[in-house]
Amino acid sequence: MSQQAGSQQATGQQASGGEHAEKAWVKQSNDFTNMLLKIQLEHSPEGGSAQGVAAFDERISDPSRADEVAARRELEAALAKLKAARPTVADKNVQQDIAILQKNFNLQFRTEDFELAHEVPFANASAQIFQGLRVLLDDQVAASRRSAALVRLKKYAGLEAGYKPFTERLKQRELEQIAKPGVIFPSKQEVETELGRNSTYVEGIASLFKKYSLTGWEPAYDGLKVQLAEYDAWVRANILPKARTDFRLPPEKYALAFEGYGIDIPPAQIAKMAHAAFKQYQGEMAPLAAQVAKANSYASSDYRSVIAELKKKQITGEAILPFYENRLHEIEKIIAAQNLVTLPNRPAIIRLATPAETAQQPAPHMTPPPFLHNTGQRGEFVLPLNIPSATGGAEDKYDDFTFDAVAWTLNAHEARPGHELQFDSMVEHGVSLARALYAFNSTNAEGWGLYSEYIMQPYEPAEGQLLTLQLRLLRAARAFLDPELQGGAATEAQAYAVLEKDVLLSHAFAKEEVERFTFRSPGQANSYFYGYTRLLSLRKETEAALGKKFDQKKFHDFILGQGLLPPDLMRTAVLEEFIPSQR
Repeated sequence: MSQQAGSQQATGQQASGGEHAEKAWVKQSNDFTNMLLKIQLEHSPEGGSAQGVAAFDERISDPSRADEVAARRELEAALAKLKAARPTVADKNVQQDIAILQKNFNLQFRTEDFELAHEVPFANASAQIFQGLRVLLDDQVAASRRSAALVRLKKYAGLEAGYKPFTERLKQRELEQIAKPGVIFPSKQEVETELGRNSTYVEGIASLFKKYSLTGWEPAYDGLKVQLAEYDAWVRANILPKARTDFRLPPEKYALAFEGYGIDIPPAQIAKMAHAAFKQYQGEMAPLAAQVAKANSYASSDYRSVIAELKKKQITGEAILPFYENRLHEIEKIIAAQNLVTLPNRPAIIRLATPAETAQQPAPHMTPPPFLHNTGQRGEFVLPLNIPSATGGAEDKYDDFTFDAVAWTLNAHEARPGHELQFDSMVEHGVSLARALYAFNSTNAEGWGLYSEYIMQPYEPAEGQLLTLQLRLLRAARAFLDPELQGGAATEAQAYAVLEKDVLLSHAFAKEEVERFTFRSPGQANSYFYGYTRLLSLRKETEAALGKKFDQKKFHDFILGQGLLPPDLMRTAVLEEFIPSQR
């Protein structure tokens, strides 16, 4: 790649996009966004690689305080220019995008300030380095780019001129925070769990280099492996003894997390809404469970017993992927027949997770495609089958994802009409970078995923509908367990009881959920339920306004065409653009 091409991509030029990519407002918006994006990628080159910008592939981030200060100063200068330019912008779409950018960085700065003043971070070197290499060593990354992973590996290990071992720089940053009076240490549960799984990341690094047949990586890897072990020992000696025994975040930090995940109501309010929805969903499950029990001659018609029976029909080994792919084809036929949403003329990608990927993200998930420089890469529905042990024991096995009835719901959420369609359509339709990158939070993304389950449910067999409601029940449970755990109104034992006895999750799945609530990403679990309720409310409002003129396919295509707009801005777009256009 030429230096000129790399420079163009570093400033956010999209390599793909449909007819909308040429709209004047998208170009103007991207010009503003690139002022900030270029700075961020310069200070986080691994993120640049993940967005497909090859110019960053041989670089690594600098975790020092000096780099944080420099990035903040540069971003604040760019935001000042953005603020000065805003009054001159006439297009309301660009105005919305500028508001998205300003809100995003305002929150980022407030979060950074809180962490700097109050927290000792736990920087998991093994996880960070694995991810920095993983973004280059991937089937959808051009083979010509993968060799840069060896350069990046050597820099992480401190074997390139001018580079200290990455672990030493993390130690220095953490020591600076430890030296401050009254700082809060990370939770003991988080540190012990992550350290216990780090061997999975270390082994995963070697597996990546072997998989792509790279050569000459072993000496740097061997040195890095020693450094990572020494770093973990240092964490055990210097951070773990002072770690919090209480996993709960300070209320101010939890409020920042809520805001970051796109939730604009208080934790107590969403918990109250979720408790009511939980009872409602259980009521909706009862007649379906009775129907399934009668058809299969099950002894009990209680939804818990029926789901337990359905889980016994496990699909194993090499049969899993073809089964999911075939089920997705069934769903696509329903989408077309029922005119639910416009489908692209290309297959979706589904694959099983590696052990290291499972340690990093233990739940089924969609890995988004690059939004910045996309040369044909697509999102991937990634399915984990176990959760690595944190104590060296046997892996906890899921039974939640590999039986017939649940495949309807998981495919609808992660693939089509859910996240795969949501993310890939943004690339193909040329959505502005502000809406693809900076409006990307869990409420905006996961609301569509759960809503996708809802619109598919009426066309599924009774077993599929029951499991759709089971996972909707899980989303409601998340939305009261997360805030109640963080607020001290619920215990981990109570959370496990709800998840395993009432929602019928495996212990592995329940463990992933409790880790999510307590230390992996407190606040995030609420976003599914909240985003879904907002989107469902918007649909009902639109149906009421249009009556018989309401066309759900046009409505869904419009929603996807807006990118990841926050609920309030999405509602404005529907009321001011979609509804008048349909009348």
